[in-house]
Amino acid sequence: MARGNFGEGAMTNTDPSVHRGAGRPTREQAEARHQELLDGALDLFLEHGYELATIEMIAARVHMTKRTVYARHPDKASLFHAATQRAIERQVVPDDALADADKGDLAETLETIARLRIRQVMTPNGVRLQRIINTESYRFPELFASNYRQSAKPVIDFVAGLFDRAVIAGHIAPTDSDLAARAFLSLVVGGWVRAIVAGREPTPAELDEQVHFTVGLLLNGLRAR
Repeated sequence: MARGNFGEGAMTNTDPSVHRGAGRPTREQAEARHQELLDGALDLFLEHGYELATIEMIAARVHMTKRTVYARHPDKASLFHAATQRAIERQVVPDDALADADKGDLAETLETIARLRIRQVMTPNGVRLQRIINTESYRFPELFASNYRQSAKPVIDFVAGLFDRAVIAGHIAPTDSDLAARAFLSLVVGGWVRAIVAGREPTPAELDEQVHFTVGLLLNGLRAR
């Protein structure tokens, strides 16, 4: 769509984000409106697919003019990348949360991390992100890679460190700690991710039971013999 033809909305200041309160919006207000834009865009990309979602639809959803949207993002692909990047960033487990999860006991720590990751996926943002990855990563293959690098890899690295310490302490047999950490995320977390995205959320009892069982299964395979 040509950016030079924005229609009447580009010629008059009809964007509600410009007229909220007296004077120009503050930096905080402008940033809040931008986050609304990214969230609204992600919703529409999910509802209609990337191909059918338009800038006009997105602008209308968040009560902005096309001119305001284009001022921040030169095209639809740029807006898609920004919207998915925001969703990825909201799924990153903070370093201090991982540190707090370390209970000193390997099994307890792994169970805590598993519940943390699964509950992240159960949030509206987590479900939206997984669904957009499932539907659009063929078009944007870097989306899967970015989510892995920013969200999953730090958890894998942390868990690999736990396994390294457990090997040194003699609690588990010598192993490829990175491979074991990726197996942990796939075995303990991956199954529930697929179910949650499909609309099947676990009950607290189901979550506790399966996490406890799969962590025990994994550690039994890794234990020193």
